[in-house]
Amino acid sequence: MPANAQPLDGLRDGLTARPLTTADAPAFQAMYAAAELHDTGEAAIELADVLGDWARPSMDLTRHSMGVWEGDLLVAGCDVFRTRRADGAVRPSHRGRGIGSALARWTQAVCAADGGTRVGMTVPAGSVGETVLAGLGYERGWTSWVLQLPSEVRIDPRPLPPGYLIRDVDPQTDLRRVHQVVEDAFNEWPERQGFPFADWSAAVPQRDGFQPWQMRLVTGPEGSIVGVCTLLVAGRTAYVDQLAVCRAHRGRGLAQALLADGFARGREHGATVSELSTDSRTGALPLYERLGMVVTQTWQHWQVDVAPATA
Repeated sequence: MPANAQPLDGLRDGLTARPLTTADAPAFQAMYAAAELHDTGEAAIELADVLGDWARPSMDLTRHSMGVWEGDLLVAGCDVFRTRRADGAVRPSHRGRGIGSALARWTQAVCAADGGTRVGMTVPAGSVGETVLAGLGYERGWTSWVLQLPSEVRIDPRPLPPGYLIRDVDPQTDLRRVHQVVEDAFNEWPERQGFPFADWSAAVPQRDGFQPWQMRLVTGPEGSIVGVCTLLVAGRTAYVDQLAVCRAHRGRGLAQALLADGFARGREHGATVSELSTDSRTGALPLYERLGMVVTQTWQHWQVDVAPATA
């Protein structure tokens, strides 16, 4: 165990724990996918998701990650991002052995050691994860939904107001401004933690397989970037990862135009499924439902205050 890592306590005989490494990413993806399949009926996580998250400069795997093994099998794992957000899972075959509770307590210790005051995790609604977190004193935060556009729904272009255009991103010149548009829009959400440019870049434009057509921009009459729609492609699914419009340009149909454009571009590149997620902080669920999207999954964020670490 590295000297600066928080230990994982409370494991039973036969289990071992250590911080994760990049070489563990395929095992983590397989473990997490098994949990997703059991809890939601779909394994959505991709190896590129794991590698992108772990490539963020603010992520120190020796301090911010922990894996649990039984022999050579990774049975559970978790990471903590910038003291505030934890993410992890336990294989269905290894639940009921206190592993999830041990990892949740570990995330609190990591948060406190880094100066944080509150940490949370988003888990499938109705899953055993909710029971574990509630039993540890976590409180309900926001609710998230995954929505899907049925394949039979026709995607008609949405008109743009005069002076506005949609185009691909230019990775050489646009990324700083795109990041600012996303941060300005998303920081309006209560309790939202911002992403520094380097962290955002590692998980989005530097994600394995990313191509410029996956980031569509709206430019305004002055040529400035006023909106963005970012797609992640996993198999036959085109997933809208980020959709943001500058406050001064809202109410003109730009978000709907970007969304329709993004889904159409995904289909042009072979996607048969179009998805996105939203949560109760944004108030956007009715908008997506009016566009013909249907909720396929519900997730719940749980959070807890942590006491500052003492010297």
